Amino acid sequence: MMHKSDPEQSLDNDKNKHVRNTPTKFPINRSKIHRSISPERTAIHSLSDSCWLFFYVNPWLVLVADPCKVKQGKCKSKCAFPKGGVPNFSTYTCKLAHCIEEADGPTRYVQWKKKGKGEEDKVTFSFITKAAFAAISRRNRFLQPRSCELYFGLLLRFVVLALIVSLEANGVSFREKPIKLKCLLFHNLPLHALAIFKKQTQLGFVDNINEVTVAISLKACQGNSTLGSQIHGLAISSGFVSYLTVSNSLMNMYCKSGQFGRALRIFENLSHPDIVSWNTVLSGFEKKDVVSLFNEMRADYVYPNEVTFIGLIRAITIKNLVKEGLMIHGICIKSGFTSKPTVCNSLITMYAKFESVQESKKIFEELRTREAISWNALISGYAQNGMCKEAFLTFCLAIKEITPNQYTFGSVLNAIGAAEDISLKHGQRCHSTLLKLGLSTDPIVSGALLDMYAKRGSIMESQRVFSETPERTLLAWTAIISAYARHGDYESVMSLFEQMEMEKTIPDSITFLSVLTACCRKGMVDIGRKVFYSMINEYHIEPTPEHYSIMVDMLGRAGKLKEAEGLVRQIPGGPGLTVLQSLLGSCKLYGNIEMAEKVVDQLIEMEPTSSGTYVLMSNLYAEKGEWEKVATMRKGMRERGVRKEVGFSWVDVGNSNVDCLYLHGFSSGDMSHPESEEICRMAELLGLDMKFWKHRRRKREEEEYQDHN
Repeated sequence: MMHKSDPEQSLDNDKNKHVRNTPTKFPINRSKIHRSISPERTAIHSLSDSCWLFFYVNPWLVLVADPCKVKQGKCKSKCAFPKGGVPNFSTYTCKLAHCIEEADGPTRYVQWKKKGKGEEDKVTFSFITKAAFAAISRRNRFLQPRSCELYFGLLLRFVVLALIVSLEANGVSFREKPIKLKCLLFHNLPLHALAIFKKQTQLGFVDNINEVTVAISLKACQGNSTLGSQIHGLAISSGFVSYLTVSNSLMNMYCKSGQFGRALRIFENLSHPDIVSWNTVLSGFEKKDVVSLFNEMRADYVYPNEVTFIGLIRAITIKNLVKEGLMIHGICIKSGFTSKPTVCNSLITMYAKFESVQESKKIFEELRTREAISWNALISGYAQNGMCKEAFLTFCLAIKEITPNQYTFGSVLNAIGAAEDISLKHGQRCHSTLLKLGLSTDPIVSGALLDMYAKRGSIMESQRVFSETPERTLLAWTAIISAYARHGDYESVMSLFEQMEMEKTIPDSITFLSVLTACCRKGMVDIGRKVFYSMINEYHIEPTPEHYSIMVDMLGRAGKLKEAEGLVRQIPGGPGLTVLQSLLGSCKLYGNIEMAEKVVDQLIEMEPTSSGTYVLMSNLYAEKGEWEKVATMRKGMRERGVRKEVGFSWVDVGNSNVDCLYLHGFSSGDMSHPESEEICRMAELLGLDMKFWKHRRRKREEEEYQDHN
């Protein structure tokens, strides 16, 4: 028999008779709860049916929710919780329903959380918000801005959307409309924010729009100039364009969409641009004279901040302005901004681009706190400058201090792939680590893995990584096509390129470069020519010197030297070094001395210290028996101090020590390695094996030719 003086026990017994966490729709049968609870302790009232709520029913939840909605409900809810306190978080949230009506719910919530009373869940938040909606609609009140900001910072995305939908269903609108839009942007829901703004204008509530609403809506456009232009028109007609916040948002929107002219016109019409205006200009107008703009800003007595220097350094880095970069670094030191990690990270990247990696390292070592982005900047700087060993060693130090992210692995994997003397074992160890961290599906990481395995000869590993990639972006397609092109697999390259086009992924210049490389190695001149001109005419991609070099090499290998020479003359701005080297190689292949001499003169003028040009031409003269010219070429090398570069090869002797960093590099006749005899024996075996398979293939081709005839 139930004892009246022990309400907790009675409720627990009754609660066990129900299935917990069962979704139920109001109205519900509360007769059993009425029988279980003494009339002196509480008065049960149903929640408003207009809330049409689904949530997980709990007898405690109903017990506390209803008293909180009647007069003196707070006192009655306290009676329901004797010294034992609140059984769980969901029950306490119902007590907060009354506090929400009195606009002190956030304060009570924070106080309760500080006591460590439990963990909130999605159901709790849904109930709190929707219970608040019913109270707001009954009393015709509005959510206060501070209360909204607190809840929006706590709720999950779907709860935020439920909040807005329920408010609209109850005919309630925000007095502070910008907060509603701002919360959606905070939760990365720009399309929903724009939809709400559009609905507001369609319903004729234009009078409720203010300059903050327009500014936030422009931010939600995220570079969509079509929507942004429409909001721009609304801002002009409403007079909000005169507000500085709106003008800054307009400039930012136009810069992101690439319409720098319109952004510049807005900036020039500003009577008193603030620091945000100048920062937008410096960050967005990369092709302008950013240093002059920076000087104009200081002349207007607008003092730079951290964002100013980040945008300025980025623009200087893109334009490769070394002198200006040194000047800005000096200003950063004088202004005290070198204590800001973000500014230092930008400086590290800038000096790495200027090929001054030692200066980048110096700035890095002066950092008090080294975050992941700082390590990434230094590792990437080493890799970009061909210092692959240093990049890998820096990575080994980084993982002891930070948790590497996708950018860290992207940089170090590129370094391992480019290095000829770093063992593949280290790349495999990186692969294992990123699998444990759950980064293997990231587009940057998967692309770097593909490229690394392909460069180190593991094409099957590259294919496996590509097959496991859930989202095949342009980066993934380009990486796998480049991998097969590097291995000379023409059929796989063309098959993947066709699949890529069928999936509506638009190729870029690097993709076309890989396809042309495959065509060149296979000798498919007609298809290569078709791909080259489709890149120009259909995809409107401007050919780079690398594209021209591949085309010249393709035509030259096929013996079409005249056509190759004609293509060289058509290159805008004249041929580059790689193009002329490709043409010279073709001249050597077909023994065309006359054309080769013309090309050599241009190459020596461009790069007088390159040994390859002299050696190639000297060998061509030797094949033709013109020994006097051979002597002349070698004399020219001695006079200019040009020495033939020694060719190196690398071998992994199977050392079981996984901490061994480098492979062993050796040249012809080099016996310096302690296991050189075993290496030589292995090389001899490989040579014999290659001769055997070459002889077998030639014999099979002869038999096929005889059968065909």
